[in-house]
Amino acid sequence: MERRDFLKLGMTGAFGMMLSASDLFWRVEQAKAAEIPSSSPESLSPDAALQKLIEGNQRFVAHQPQYPDQSALRLQEVAQAQHPFATILSCADSRVPAEIVFDQGIGDIFDVRIAGNIATPEAIGSIEYAVVLLASPLLMVMGHERCGAVTAAVQNESLLGDISTFVKAIKPAVEKVKSQPGDAVENAVVANVQHQIERLERSQLLTEQVRSGKLKIVGGRYDLDTGRVTIIT
Repeated sequence: MERRDFLKLGMTGAFGMMLSASDLFWRVEQAKAAEIPSSSPESLSPDAALQKLIEGNQRFVAHQPQYPDQSALRLQEVAQAQHPFATILSCADSRVPAEIVFDQGIGDIFDVRIAGNIATPEAIGSIEYAVVLLASPLLMVMGHERCGAVTAAVQNESLLGDISTFVKAIKPAVEKVKSQPGDAVENAVVANVQHQIERLERSQLLTEQVRSGKLKIVGGRYDLDTGRVTIIT
């Protein structure tokens, strides 16, 4: 065998050993990951889930967040399965991110966000998925102070494109409170939350979960100035 062939063979063998060592390391890491218990529901009751949200919001308001469930370990825990303890239908407004205002983390909240927090068929379907298939025990519809979508509905503005679709969906709530005293937009924000809950309660799947005690549906109103979420009954 020529020296050139011998060196080539030696390099090939060494490269193969490197691959084997790398493969071994990867297999060890996979084994370690397999030892991490898979994510499972916390078995929270609907009331306990609501209390967990409230406590998280209290931390946020007090500027004492704990930033739970945001570690590398949490990523591994929820990589293959999710069990959110709460589902929140909220406005798409950039100032109302649910995980932040409730001081929660990855896999904790199933977010459905749409302008005006309206219960469109697509939103309802998403919520049914979270509640029925993921066993989320709490559903909150959360409106917020000075909502632009609600304001447009109150002012009955003519809007371009598909922006007018969510305004149309809010108008029934506006009609219910147009004769009430006080701030028209604020009244409509609360009425819209209640109206969207009524739409959700028409879902047979959600109604069955409520009747069985597996689901609680509540309303919430987020204050842009303080960060506090008030429960609407």
